[in-house]
Amino acid sequence: MAVAVSARRRASFPRWGWIGLLLIAVFWPVNWFWPGLRTHLAFFPLWLGYALTLDALAYRRKGSSLLARSPRRYVGLFLLSAPVWWLFEAFNLRLQNWTYLGREFFDDLTYGVLATLAFSTVMPAVFGAAEWLSGQAWLDRFRHGPRLKPTPRVAATFFLLGLVGLALMLLWPRYFFPLVWVAPYLITEAVNIWRGHRSLLEGTAQGDWRPVFAVALGTLFTGFFWEFWNVFSYPKWVYHVPFVQFWHIFEMPLLGYLGYLPFGLELFAFYHLVMGLLGRPQDRYLLPEFSSVSFRA
Repeated sequence: MAVAVSARRRASFPRWGWIGLLLIAVFWPVNWFWPGLRTHLAFFPLWLGYALTLDALAYRRKGSSLLARSPRRYVGLFLLSAPVWWLFEAFNLRLQNWTYLGREFFDDLTYGVLATLAFSTVMPAVFGAAEWLSGQAWLDRFRHGPRLKPTPRVAATFFLLGLVGLALMLLWPRYFFPLVWVAPYLITEAVNIWRGHRSLLEGTAQGDWRPVFAVALGTLFTGFFWEFWNVFSYPKWVYHVPFVQFWHIFEMPLLGYLGYLPFGLELFAFYHLVMGLLGRPQDRYLLPEFSSVSFRA
């Protein structure tokens, strides 16, 4: 069934939002205060609670949300999320920008299973926050901005810059480590443009930067809670970022939060790359109100 999402209206807070709040209420204190190892078990339900709560807030504000539009597609976000984040774990083998305290207590198989379960929450959390922000009236100020069109020249420029950035990052990680949050987006977005997949540049071609800001700021908002809930967790992650190890907010250096902005764009691009390969090149499941094409489950 088609779901109209253009009209901003308040709906009742759905039942899955209450489930999300309950999960947060239970697993937040477990994650912080339970003695010994606990976050390997508490992380997934805590972040499932976050994802469900943000989805419910989006539904209350807009009358539509990721889960409401298609429960099946919502589950698909969890399945896609884990392999995408494992790609960044692979990059980090070279960068060594973060490590996990407590990793030594798990054998490789157990760690892989538990980490994959935790990583599966990344996309639902980020895109749920973006969906919620897309219903905020202040986002309309980004409706009329500079135009950046998805032309073949732009795609070629993105792809070349992405390849150069990836090479610099891998060859000299101490100096070019921030490019891990930019280069994969440029490469993936270029491929999406060439193959006719949905792209954030479809909006910027008309001067509409709302999708870009909704995704980027939604990721930054989610990133704050990643760092906030991590601070007293165990196992937990810590950072070893060259040149910016000062002015920490929780474990993350202040300047490190800038990486969350392009990270969300990478997730959006990876999602649509996969959807295109699965035969849905113009998939409109994410942020359908920024498209003239109606979403159908």
